[in-house]
Amino acid sequence: MLKKLSIILISVFLLSLDANAGSDGELNLEKQPKKVKDCFKSLNRATFAFNQSLDKAIIKPLAQGYRKLPDPIQKGSHNFVTNLSSLVTIPNNVLQGDIKLAIINTARLAVNSTVGLLGTIDVANKMGFPRYEKEDYGQTLGAWGVGPGCYVVLPILGPSTLRDTTGSFMNVLGGDPYYNASMHGNNEFLNENFYMATKALEGVDFRSNNIESFDNLEINSIDFYASVKSLYLQDRENKISNVRKGNIEIFYKNEGDWEEIDNN
Repeated sequence: MLKKLSIILISVFLLSLDANAGSDGELNLEKQPKKVKDCFKSLNRATFAFNQSLDKAIIKPLAQGYRKLPDPIQKGSHNFVTNLSSLVTIPNNVLQGDIKLAIINTARLAVNSTVGLLGTIDVANKMGFPRYEKEDYGQTLGAWGVGPGCYVVLPILGPSTLRDTTGSFMNVLGGDPYYNASMHGNNEFLNENFYMATKALEGVDFRSNNIESFDNLEINSIDFYASVKSLYLQDRENKISNVRKGNIEIFYKNEGDWEEIDNN
């Protein structure tokens, strides 16, 4: 209970920072922020450097090893973690008022979790239920008019904003059924260790899909930190803009999220 209360207080604090960032103390929820302030630039750069060291020492080598696995295993693993992400996407579809998309994603989840062998095979797509963009609580807050607040770089997790970080807290406050079942359920198989393992798999899968993209971005960047920051913020703004426009006809074509970097 104390842990949840602490998280709630932190969330409220972050939202208050988000609402007032760049203002003179008046509540100001920006709908289309032209520029996201890097309020913690020195700390962010230090954290970014730490993350880069961790990536080069551990994460990238794991991703390179993951790539050596047979394609069916890689594809099945990617489908599995993508299917799990639907448990967060669906409630956000509802919160954004997109009931049609919530129904489609629920059908996809049901079909792939059963016929698709726990989501390892995307049977739903072949049955006429296409894969759409992932949604999260940060995007929902943005669609509701909450501005991004300051840009932050989180240890291990990477780029974010105060709004998106606050949205992430919603997962542990009951917004992620998978987290709840793993951390608070009585299932011997579905436990904390399994949850952490799937999150690690998701991270390695993410990195594996973008080894060349990140390498090229780093080589071609005068300031790699600034390039990653710009890439992340543009992607998040595009996703939130699509939600505001009610554009559900954007298929989730790439095998990743903002991680699928376009170097063109």
